[in-house]
Amino acid sequence: MDATNFFSELLKKNKRIIARAISYVESEYPQAEEILKKVHQHSGKAYRIGITGPPGAGKSTITNQLAKHYLQNGKSVAIIAVDPTSPFTGGALLGDRVRMSDIGKVENIFIRSMATRGSLGGLCKKAIDTADILDAAGYDYIILETVGVGQSELDIVKAADTTMVVLVPESGDSVQAMKAGLMEIADFFVVNKCDRPASEQAVNALRTILMLRNHDEKTFLPEIVKAVAQDNLGIKEIALEIKRHQTHLNKFDLLTKKRIQRTKDRIKEIVEEKLTQELWKQENVFSFEQLIEKSFEQKISPYTIADEILNTFKLNLSQKDDNGNTKSISSSV
Repeated sequence: MDATNFFSELLKKNKRIIARAISYVESEYPQAEEILKKVHQHSGKAYRIGITGPPGAGKSTITNQLAKHYLQNGKSVAIIAVDPTSPFTGGALLGDRVRMSDIGKVENIFIRSMATRGSLGGLCKKAIDTADILDAAGYDYIILETVGVGQSELDIVKAADTTMVVLVPESGDSVQAMKAGLMEIADFFVVNKCDRPASEQAVNALRTILMLRNHDEKTFLPEIVKAVAQDNLGIKEIALEIKRHQTHLNKFDLLTKKRIQRTKDRIKEIVEEKLTQELWKQENVFSFEQLIEKSFEQKISPYTIADEILNTFKLNLSQKDDNGNTKSISSSV
């Protein structure tokens, strides 16, 4: 299939083409960057929802039920479920795909499981790129469900327009909640499995913490939604809370500002990645190893060596050899 037909089918929600485009990006194929450049002009219409929280809180069940809710209201939903990386294949364990098997083949639902690939922030690096592809394909909502790593899921804040934190009555006391940084990343909370004992105690502990927060007119005050997702209880309330947050963002023009900041962060990450790749090109590896040996033998500080590498790299940006190649790194230390 030629490039024109490829993008035409992608914009028509052709699931096979969407899946192929995501695979190209995830595997960093040569055509991946061109795909992302083309889909960018068609993105920006979907609303991105982040679902995070500790393992076993019921994130996948809520994602499943929320997708069904939107589907019943005539909306299309794409789900990016980030699973732990398999120690054998390096891919996702596909646990969330199994839990959502009842909606996986529905026309207006698209589910993609992705491996963390070593990311400690709850999302893999390609999740936002994948969201852009699904956005361009025309899905109304994109749900990003993190792997559930506990206390380091800050990536979701950069990726989502609205972030919900899912807890259970056994998640811990208020001190643990503050320690996990949940107060900073949550736009609202869901206490799932509220049919269990101590659910009211967990809700009250969260309310106590929220009362201590400083706020002004533009500050969105998080609510606490009680749910039993397995029985589809509280899902409608979750959808209403997402809508309330979206309305608040639009009222104060915060959604645009949030997305501009997200774009700035992504540009910074892309530039850093490209610079890193350029710095550690194959022709520099041998010289780099020589510098390491010199550092060890002559007791030269690693900081001194790092400065030498960076200075040489800056010089090589403007100087090429007779064949037009970048000069290799060499030390004058």
